[in-house]
Amino acid sequence: MNIILITSQSARTRKLTLKPVHLVLIASAFLIITLMAALTMNYLSFRYADKIEHSFFRALVVNPQEERHLEAQSHLSDNLNIMAAKLGQMQAQLLRLDALGERLTESTGIQPQEFMFNQPPGQGGALSTLPAQNHSFEEFNQMLHELSHALDDRADKLSVLDTLLRQDRLAKKVLPSAMPVDTDWYSSGYGYRIDPFTGRRAFHEGVDFAAKTGTSINAAAGGIVVYSDRHPNYGNMIEIDHGGDLVSRYAHASKRLVEIGEVVTSGQKIAEVGSTGRSTGPHLHFEIRHKGISKNPSLFLKKPG
Repeated sequence: MNIILITSQSARTRKLTLKPVHLVLIASAFLIITLMAALTMNYLSFRYADKIEHSFFRALVVNPQEERHLEAQSHLSDNLNIMAAKLGQMQAQLLRLDALGERLTESTGIQPQEFMFNQPPGQGGALSTLPAQNHSFEEFNQMLHELSHALDDRADKLSVLDTLLRQDRLAKKVLPSAMPVDTDWYSSGYGYRIDPFTGRRAFHEGVDFAAKTGTSINAAAGGIVVYSDRHPNYGNMIEIDHGGDLVSRYAHASKRLVEIGEVVTSGQKIAEVGSTGRSTGPHLHFEIRHKGISKNPSLFLKKPG
């Protein structure tokens, strides 16, 4: 191959003769330069891809594989953020369950050491001889989703149990079980007895507590005062409705301290012992009636000791 060179400064021409060996050398040099440029671009794409901000140069340097890698990293980061939010919600649910569990153990009388809510349960076992398996991202996400639903279900059930226990405790609070006077014996029990006025056998619908005049008479349970007035036989009498058709009656008082419609609490002073009405001396006549029928107060009252 002959190459003729002509310059503007000289009228003479020069001729270069390229032999096959020269062409091979030129082609080899071109290939080497191209390969070096490709390697350089590849190095730059991995080394400085995250630092290049100009779109044109970024398109030249960052190869499609790196772009896919960055997209995968971004997608993984977004999913990790979502999973972190789920874990935060589950941690809040667990704290709420711990508090509810501790309250339930206290209300049911279970020993706290039997249920340590602030410590993880013990786990263990022999090392498996089978090969371990790694969870995929999808499997792990599904496990978190199922665990979150399980926590919601347990929280709902424990809340229902807590509500039932609260209702039970409330029912016990309105049950007339507190002693109406500070004494532990009856001067006259419930049932048939000899009437102190007629001397004949008669049914006594309550119990009598002998006490000094002026001794405090306390409500046997919380409720609403439905009667507070003078009665021909019972003298100064008070009746408290505790709900569920259950009424307690306090008779022969020397003084009444509550009015009709007043809300009283268990143990609240409502009157003072006296001997008004059909009475032989200072005492409290106490009755418990259900749907208008007298019941034995001994079945309700909790005597001291």
